[in-house]
Amino acid sequence: MKRDTVRKLIFAGAIGFAAVQVLPAVTAAADRTYEQLKILVDILDYIKENYVDEVETQKLIYGAATGMVKTLDPFSQFMEPEVHKDIKTETEGQFGGLGIRIAMDKDGWLSVITPLPGTPAFRLGVLPNDRIIKIEGETTKDMTLVDAVKKLRGAPGTKVTLTVAREPEGEKNAAWTTHDFTLVREIIKIDSVRSRMLPEAVGYVRITEFSAHTPEDLLKALNDLKKQGATSLVLDLRNNPGGLLSAAVEVGADFLSDGKLIVYTQGRRAENRQDFKANAKAPYGSTPMVVLINRGSASGSEIVAGALQDHHRAVVIGDRSFGKASVQSVIPLSDGSGLRLTVARYYTPSGRSIARDEKKDTGGIAPDIMVTVSRETELKLMAQSDEIYAPGQKPKSAAKPEEQVKDEVLERAMEILKAREVLGNLKVREG
Repeated sequence: MKRDTVRKLIFAGAIGFAAVQVLPAVTAAADRTYEQLKILVDILDYIKENYVDEVETQKLIYGAATGMVKTLDPFSQFMEPEVHKDIKTETEGQFGGLGIRIAMDKDGWLSVITPLPGTPAFRLGVLPNDRIIKIEGETTKDMTLVDAVKKLRGAPGTKVTLTVAREPEGEKNAAWTTHDFTLVREIIKIDSVRSRMLPEAVGYVRITEFSAHTPEDLLKALNDLKKQGATSLVLDLRNNPGGLLSAAVEVGADFLSDGKLIVYTQGRRAENRQDFKANAKAPYGSTPMVVLINRGSASGSEIVAGALQDHHRAVVIGDRSFGKASVQSVIPLSDGSGLRLTVARYYTPSGRSIARDEKKDTGGIAPDIMVTVSRETELKLMAQSDEIYAPGQKPKSAAKPEEQVKDEVLERAMEILKAREVLGNLKVREG
């Protein structure tokens, strides 16, 4: 196809798009958009005609789309067909890779939101907020999320080496340390809900992320714990990177009733506000409970923790959460590619935006009771929380007994629930 023909087709498309989207009163704005689109077409023409090597048009278009979306925020991304297909697989609960949730930080580096329990990254000690600065020796500086996902994933059994930079704990201006991890890729099966009984009739439920099956799996776990005699609950959302908004809302509705607001999203326009509310009744709306969070708790886990905190439904214990307050929609495109686009921000029922501000070091859910855990302890806790399942036996910790440490956050939660029970049984004597 000749260059002039390509130009006419793209210009015609741009005019058609503008005609559909704008009214005559804003024709000037449409003209400006047309002129700006012309720059992209000119660049495409010059590259096709003059670049030293022949380049596929699709590669150029994908590159332009990637660069365009990259200017928005760390969470929006253009996904080529293969990556878009993988994203769909993730929400269904199984995919291949290393088991980490990633984003781009403010400095253009690949950053770990959290590793998923039981995965290669989790077992080898990759931590929330680690920077992946190299993949197989190649720098990740300004690498797109699409390219990063491609490099991190691969056939099960194959190896990949990551170079990770880690900020020294409590030393904001100190030099970061680097660590090399060689991981073996696996099929990552997301078992999003795990539960067990604790002493004093306390039920423990851990949600590792919010997938399509999380709400039904959680309800089953809660019912099982109730049958075992649980009278109170610890809901562990530590290192939960989020997932499906709908799943997080359903989880919140298990503990909140009377149509209470769980979360609301607000887009660019005031009329785009969308409220997500609980049902009239909640199956576990009166069970005494404590919620655990940490720096790896993000998105959906912040929705649940924030709602329960705002409605004074649960005590939140741990460390300040990650602060991912954006809502993404995945939009399929005509050639199988996709666009993950931030369309709104979410707010807790009281109107708090928990968006992270790295410059001010604010954002996230601030716990009611702060219990800060050192990086070293957190690493050991992650290792011992990974469970080994043997046929016919109860799961046990993968960490050796001599390597295990106290879970101070969980212990504090148990103290709170015990104190509540004691105080609830107190009777005041008159006279």
